[in-house]
Amino acid sequence: MRVVLAEDLFLLREGLCTLLTAHGFTIAAAVASGPELRRALAEEELDVAVVDVRLPPTFTDEGLQAALEARRSRPGLPVLVLSQHVEQLYARELLADGSGGVGYLLKDRVLGAAEFVEAVRRVADGGTAMDPEVVAKLLGGRRRDDPLAALTPREREVLALMAEGYSNTAIATRLFVSESAVGKHSANIFGKLGITASEETNRRVQAVLTYLNGSATP
Repeated sequence: MRVVLAEDLFLLREGLCTLLTAHGFTIAAAVASGPELRRALAEEELDVAVVDVRLPPTFTDEGLQAALEARRSRPGLPVLVLSQHVEQLYARELLADGSGGVGYLLKDRVLGAAEFVEAVRRVADGGTAMDPEVVAKLLGGRRRDDPLAALTPREREVLALMAEGYSNTAIATRLFVSESAVGKHSANIFGKLGITASEETNRRVQAVLTYLNGSATP
């Protein structure tokens, strides 16, 4: 699995390269600036991009802008944002096409190598990996025509944990319910959101993207 990595801090960049390589990834490119990232995303064959939001030369939003540009030219390109900041506008834009393969983690809240590596793999496979704090900020306001209005509080809990990348087994453990109960809640969620089984789409990913994209304020 080939990775393009963008991180301006040398020690963190090298550490991430070492970690990913140790877990079987190939580093297609490891860059430290916005222009370098744009070139790498345009020229390299990759399975997933792991990018910081703020990169040289301006340290504003170069990393996320480069990722969005690449995703527009290469639809469905998996992108995992790894940052200290939640950029709500661009996070929503990253989610807007509804194609999955997206993640947004906060550096100081990644607590273990296994958690991070699993998130990279999940995004590369077309899934989602969203930090709870990112989810909370994206859900700070709801539209009047909220597509999730029909969900029960428990179904919203299940969907929120799906957004963070938990499996049905892990959700059952966190909510102290059976795995079959989680399966029933999931089926109810898909039905209420009008998400049908399809070979082309992952229903969990579509439900999560509906959940997160429903957060735009009026």
